[in-house]
Amino acid sequence: MKVKVIGAGLAGSEAAWQLANRGIEVELYEMRPAKKSPAHHTEYFAELVCSNSLRGDRLENAVGLLKEELRRVGSLIMECAEATRVEAGGCLAVDRVGFARMVTEKVRNHPNITVIEQEITEVPEGPVIVASGPLTSDALSDAIGRYFGQTDYLHFFDAAAPLVTMESIDMSKAWWQSRYDRGNADYINCAMNREQYEAFHKELIAAQAAEVHGFEDNNVFEGCMPVEVMARRGFETLRYGPLKPVGLTDPNTGKEPYAVVQLRQDNAEKTIFNLVGFQTHLKFGEQKRVFSMIPGLENAEFVRYGVMHRNTFLQSPKLLDKYYADRRNPLVAFAGQMTGVEGYVESTASGYLAAVAMAAKVQGRELPDFPKTTAIGALGMYISDESVVNFQPMNINFSIIAPLEKRIRKKAEKNLAIANRSLAVIDDMIAKGI
Repeated sequence: MKVKVIGAGLAGSEAAWQLANRGIEVELYEMRPAKKSPAHHTEYFAELVCSNSLRGDRLENAVGLLKEELRRVGSLIMECAEATRVEAGGCLAVDRVGFARMVTEKVRNHPNITVIEQEITEVPEGPVIVASGPLTSDALSDAIGRYFGQTDYLHFFDAAAPLVTMESIDMSKAWWQSRYDRGNADYINCAMNREQYEAFHKELIAAQAAEVHGFEDNNVFEGCMPVEVMARRGFETLRYGPLKPVGLTDPNTGKEPYAVVQLRQDNAEKTIFNLVGFQTHLKFGEQKRVFSMIPGLENAEFVRYGVMHRNTFLQSPKLLDKYYADRRNPLVAFAGQMTGVEGYVESTASGYLAAVAMAAKVQGRELPDFPKTTAIGALGMYISDESVVNFQPMNINFSIIAPLEKRIRKKAEKNLAIANRSLAVIDDMIAKGI
């Protein structure tokens, strides 16, 4: 029996790979390159849009645990991320183009996957996994609304940070250092004194935003809050967020700065850097004017300005089960950010779980039981929890994973214990055959 997968983003590529590796024929539908969304720039699958970073890689971080679970269960996305990894302190970051190219080549060359370059405008009959992403085309978005019998399934807005060239950064003012000296000094740091910060903050909150239909500050997912929206929340907000100076020392003064803007490499060659935490929807000219006030970036060359996108997601607790499948029809499943998992790694996990569950269904096998003690299972249970009030997109975090039976006071030790418990469960599932 063939399974259709709609969309070749991170969730769709992972889903297609897992199904194909279980001996199932897959038809993978992708509308690019014939039709692109506003956020895509290449013809490659699994293109990273908002940031090159797949976030923290330590087991004491929930996303680090989720990545390790995915590695152990044979994730395509994690395999390609490791192969195209670039240094970023304690984070997993990749050469974006190299990563997407590798995912594309592996998927296209799998003997059980047929790629069909075609826009899908109706939800197909099952078995199917719809992983069309937060930038789902208007036609398919409307079709999903009709499929569920509602046209107002939710949306929010997501913002991308600008990119600058390394050679245009004034390194006489900036310096290399990772916070608390973790990693190999993988970030470029631009310090501000109080006077510089005050001037920057004043111009940032007064800067003119680009028009985005229907945009409201309170519709933005907290994890991708535009920097200008964050600044409006208070004078000190940025200093406790992306501009926090703790763990850093300005070599020009020998002291902790008043505020710090960090830049992270965006490609393997270290020629392009991302302004960390500077997601924005300011007009391009305003971005150039205001961000050039940052010491070291006075003459920065912007190779991409920040942009704002509409992200669409389902009322999943009412519609989907813990395997991301339609409660009414288990052979129609959804995956990726449209289900309410937020982040690249979380999208990958949803594609993985939706696929292994779909494979079990079409092959007549028992469904895999990822418990709430695992990050993969906890995400599936979060998006399907009907008791959740005001459902919103969620990054993986330890608060949605089952707590330990014993109390551990120190947070890092507690998180590591939860991670080790989870990985023991995953290893046991692998040994029994997922």
